[in-house]
Amino acid sequence: MKILFVSIPNHHFFQWANQLKDSGHEVYWFDITDGAGFSSKIDWVTQYAGWKIKWNYPFRHRVKKYFPQWYSWIQNRNERSAAKVFSRLVERIQPDVIHVFEMQLAGYPIFSVLQKYAAIPLIYSSWGSDMFQYERLGLTTTFVQRFLQRVDFLITDCHRDHDKALSLGFKNTFLGVFPGNGGIHFLQEAIQPQTQRKYIMVKGYEDGVGKALVILKAMAHYIPQILEEYKLIVYSADEPVLKYLGASAYYQKVQPMVFPRNQHQPNEQILTLMGQSALHVASSVSDGMPNVVLEAMGMGAFPIQSNPGQVTEEVIQHGKNGLLIAFPESEEEIANLMRQAITNSTLREEAQEYNVNFMHSQYERDQLRAKIVALYSQILQ
Repeated sequence: MKILFVSIPNHHFFQWANQLKDSGHEVYWFDITDGAGFSSKIDWVTQYAGWKIKWNYPFRHRVKKYFPQWYSWIQNRNERSAAKVFSRLVERIQPDVIHVFEMQLAGYPIFSVLQKYAAIPLIYSSWGSDMFQYERLGLTTTFVQRFLQRVDFLITDCHRDHDKALSLGFKNTFLGVFPGNGGIHFLQEAIQPQTQRKYIMVKGYEDGVGKALVILKAMAHYIPQILEEYKLIVYSADEPVLKYLGASAYYQKVQPMVFPRNQHQPNEQILTLMGQSALHVASSVSDGMPNVVLEAMGMGAFPIQSNPGQVTEEVIQHGKNGLLIAFPESEEEIANLMRQAITNSTLREEAQEYNVNFMHSQYERDQLRAKIVALYSQILQ
């Protein structure tokens, strides 16, 4: 089978694609952004990059930096249309199926082509807030309904988004709920008992949706003593978070371990740190099923997680195997939840046993591979 993927150059996409390696399918990737060049992460896939710019003229980046108006004028004439390039690619490959990852970024720019080749089955994977808050992403209800009418097969990362698609008129085949990255390879050997865990991990997204600053301010204002016993790790830290940590006398004193968002960290390193962390705290006002909470739970870190759209409650039972943040903007609530978890070692120990077993049975990468490969085979049956 010829499978044509359409996606941004995203870590979760690369992981999903690699589930099909050695499956016998011919796999192609159209980088909708043309922002990554050839990716060695999926070097076995036939990739189409370098399609956007007609002429990569000298000093292009300098012109962009110092003469933005000129650059914009030039680029309006120097960039190829994603839809036109994709249409030619579909004509050349003649794929058996097209798989679009994320509607607004990957599906919207080529929708006219998807309509043109309506005879080719279309799979759509919904990610994050893609379906849940499409209006915030700039899509209209009319477009989303038309897009879902074109979709033949739907994959979501949570049950909420399947229900949302049904409410918007989706009537075709639902292939199931799968993690956006196609599964997690948990590092069993890195999972430490609660008595030996020495870190508290905080996801550092502060991008309008992620609310890392609320967590960090909650710790500094309400529970500063929490870092007397544990060391703080802030990973995927956005620029506002880096600035706050640098300006805070409290955080200058405790010296957290910080990994900026724009600096790649191997996934194995993050998983290992999760396996050494007592708590994993992450909060946002909009999301699908966060892959990081699945990773943290599978590595035994006690999850304190926001629950936008009631998605996280699909895997976390409040007070049993984690704690749910009801108000992501509330420093006091987050501080109280962290205090509750860190002072109750029995809760954390029982949650670790439950979560490790649950995550490994439901989200282990090797177990999901056969199911994912089978998804594509059943489409042509």
